[in-house]
Amino acid sequence: MKINIRAFRTTDEQDSCELYIEGHRKVLDAYGVTKVTSASDNWRYDPNTYIVLVESDDRTKVYGGGRIQIRSEALKMPMEGAIAVLDKSIYDYVDQLGNYNVAEFCGLWNSKEAAGYGIGSIFLGRIGVAIVTQLNLGYLMALCSPATLRNCLKVGFEIVRELGNNGTFYYPKEDLVATALLIKDIKNLPTANPVERDAIMNLRNKPMQFAIEGGPKGEMEINYDIRLISQQNNNA
Repeated sequence: MKINIRAFRTTDEQDSCELYIEGHRKVLDAYGVTKVTSASDNWRYDPNTYIVLVESDDRTKVYGGGRIQIRSEALKMPMEGAIAVLDKSIYDYVDQLGNYNVAEFCGLWNSKEAAGYGIGSIFLGRIGVAIVTQLNLGYLMALCSPATLRNCLKVGFEIVRELGNNGTFYYPKEDLVATALLIKDIKNLPTANPVERDAIMNLRNKPMQFAIEGGPKGEMEINYDIRLISQQNNNA
């Protein structure tokens, strides 16, 4: 399987944002999930939101994606509204982290066609953690499912046990559990699995590269272009 993985600011590529939104909605519909705060598209005109997009080699298909949404006065993180239904202390908790200092890695999905290659479970996780150092953030948060918790912990997240029931909530449906996560030291990732930490640091040092990666279903040939700062400068 040959794919491209690239990152961009949402306000720079509205057509690509639409492809990401359409793909995410199809996946949610397939699982019967209709009320997910990260599925809202009010972020697409926000200059502090970034997309990671997984595409076919010829860029005719989208296989998955994720979003880095920086908290600002204008736009809170999706997980805040989701958690506040059960625990309003989330607002005070995030206020202490500070606007423009914390972002949520949210809206992760992969298509059925790409299922089994590890795109949604580990590759997007690595990339999300890798690119945030380009944005000068202090913290990165996430709200994950039980199926992705293990991999989230591998890339450096820790459970926010001060929130909810020891960090867990029933979301997006009463029979589903989500866990609130935080990376406290984005630069050094002291709690990350050493193998994953090395992979993340490699992507930080070489945001443009070609690699052959092994996933559960087989090998992928990946062209990475996860630069953000150079794109902002070019579009300034």
